Amino acid sequence: MTDLELERTQVVPRSLEETFDFFGSPGNLGAITPPWLHFRILEAPESLEHGSRLRYRLGLFGVRIGWRTEIVDWRPPRTFTDVQLSGPYRLWVHTHRFTSVPGGTEIYDSVRYRVPGGPAASLVVRLAVRRWLDAIFGYRRERLRELLS
Repeated sequence: MTDLELERTQVVPRSLEETFDFFGSPGNLGAITPPWLHFRILEAPESLEHGSRLRYRLGLFGVRIGWRTEIVDWRPPRTFTDVQLSGPYRLWVHTHRFTSVPGGTEIYDSVRYRVPGGPAASLVVRLAVRRWLDAIFGYRRERLRELLS
């Protein structure tokens, strides 16, 4: 299966520095993750930086899923990238970019991902993964609107 990509943008009425600081605090990740994922941080530094590693757990359909990520690029207050070290995807590279715009900060997310499943992977993406990611990032958009307004 080839790599897939998800892109999202939104503008929040906060300064570039405030917005980046929000994302630089691992504790805020749970606040922007849908409750139905039963997200729980197991290990994380107090604030992120290059090389930070996080370990968390999700629950989907009663199945616990472990996930470990590392911050591989860290350029405050403009961008950072986390990559999956272990977890549910064959590949997960999530780049966060922040740009000062009139009225606040534009948040841009780009996720490059690949799902397991061999020849059935395309079917898995069509039937479930794309829909889940749309729901997760839709929830995140609404929560960011609430928390950063």
